[in-house]
Amino acid sequence: MAGEKKTAPTLPKVPETLLKKRKQNAEARAARARALILQKKKLQDTKREIFKRAEKYVREYKRKEQDLIRLRRVARKHKNFYVPAQSNLAFVVRIRGINGVHPRVRKVLKLFRLRQINNGAFVRLNKATINMLRIAEPYIAWGYPNLKSVRELVYKRGFAKVEKQRIPLTDNALIEKALGNFKKK
Repeated sequence: MAGEKKTAPTLPKVPETLLKKRKQNAEARAARARALILQKKKLQDTKREIFKRAEKYVREYKRKEQDLIRLRRVARKHKNFYVPAQSNLAFVVRIRGINGVHPRVRKVLKLFRLRQINNGAFVRLNKATINMLRIAEPYIAWGYPNLKSVRELVYKRGFAKVEKQRIPLTDNALIEKALGNFKKK
């Protein structure tokens, strides 16, 4: 037995393409795991930022409400009246059709982008737009929007144009991705 050669155990032969494929799969799994970790971290940061922003808005609205109450009390104390500032934004809805519409009224409705019945638009109020609202008064209904009604409108009927496609606004992620990050500093 001293003359016998010791041979190394032979490994089963695996095709090179299979080895390459295994290596690629392992790298892809590692890359996916890293991407998932980064995505989770980004999601946590985004949630934290959204929560902070919501708190800021709540504080702001509470402060405005308290200021309004304080101004009313001060006015009453001095035997006066408090007149709140007029809104500078209106929501306009078309309520009548096109039969027998005067050309001036038709032009105003076109300027407000109210081409069909039940179309609505936000309008910045100034002297010119108020006069235009008076001209088209029989064909429109308008009022001052509050936060709740604007939120409901956007969630129910809001659309964004992303890559030349009209996509409903369903998620903040869609808005962030399409419109970018416009933070006030």
